[in-house]
Amino acid sequence: MIISQTPLRISFLGGNTDFPQFYKRYGGGVLTTAIDKYIYCIITKRFDEKIYVNWSKKEIVDDVSQIEHELVREALKKLKIFRGIEVTFLSDIPADGSGLGSSSSVTVGVLNALYSFKGLTVSAEQLAKEAIEIEVDILKKPIGIQDQYIAAYGGLRYFEFEKSGQVNSHKINLEDGVFEDLDNSLMLFYTGRARKSEAILTNLTKTLDDQEKIRLLLETRDIARKGYRDFCQKKVENIGNLLKKGWEIKKGMAVGISDSQIDKMYETALMAGAEGGKIAGAGGGGFMLLVVPYEKRSKVRLALKDYREVPFRLEPEGSKIIFNYRNN
Repeated sequence: MIISQTPLRISFLGGNTDFPQFYKRYGGGVLTTAIDKYIYCIITKRFDEKIYVNWSKKEIVDDVSQIEHELVREALKKLKIFRGIEVTFLSDIPADGSGLGSSSSVTVGVLNALYSFKGLTVSAEQLAKEAIEIEVDILKKPIGIQDQYIAAYGGLRYFEFEKSGQVNSHKINLEDGVFEDLDNSLMLFYTGRARKSEAILTNLTKTLDDQEKIRLLLETRDIARKGYRDFCQKKVENIGNLLKKGWEIKKGMAVGISDSQIDKMYETALMAGAEGGKIAGAGGGGFMLLVVPYEKRSKVRLALKDYREVPFRLEPEGSKIIFNYRNN
């Protein structure tokens, strides 16, 4: 039995500049972090020749091509595992529509577990690149590439996307007191509904040649760079204001990113003392991330009492194998 643990993420700044259609022309950058909420992938060897996949449904098939879970299907094909295996997923947070990068965490996690199943250890860089290959190149999903990298690497990081296609990972090391200030200022609330990101992201990718959208993305990229510089200088007190600016820009990027309910929830949080925030992921639902001074957390919590809060901490590690027992 092999068990991998792969973190979910919250992206602070720079979202959508990680689309190849954008960064290969202008360069991009994302300030993001892994959090202590995880996808677990459990791999066991089966005595028979069938393939079992347990997720929101249970699949039992004779051939890899029959697997409905497309991420598992392509991962098994990539590692040339065609029979006698069971793949099971568990998640701390329901994966569908959370906005916390769960699909990429699933892909990175299953690849990591399958490599371990074969007795191999691979780097975070390889896991990220192969997850991107599966999701973007093979399955043609309208997504960027930040989620795969942060799931594989973990920690608090700035990813720089060069025009050449090179991705540079910059780990941000904050002093204990500064780290605690940041960690304690972040709050996460469920909006009450999941969202399907593909419709929003498909709409967005169709407009990446629009000059106004490009202008907004360039501004988004520059705000992420500013956030990275601030963090490098141990200044985290401005992150709320930067998130606020970034969210206002993002709402103009595509239809469905926000609506009246989300706007009302956000304004309620600001009036109660939040300094800024955003909807995690593509928008439209899922989780709202807020930056709140520690002394105002209780007031914000009371103002948003109709919404479920999910306490979390920043996670320093990426995908890892937490159990490895191979009886072959």
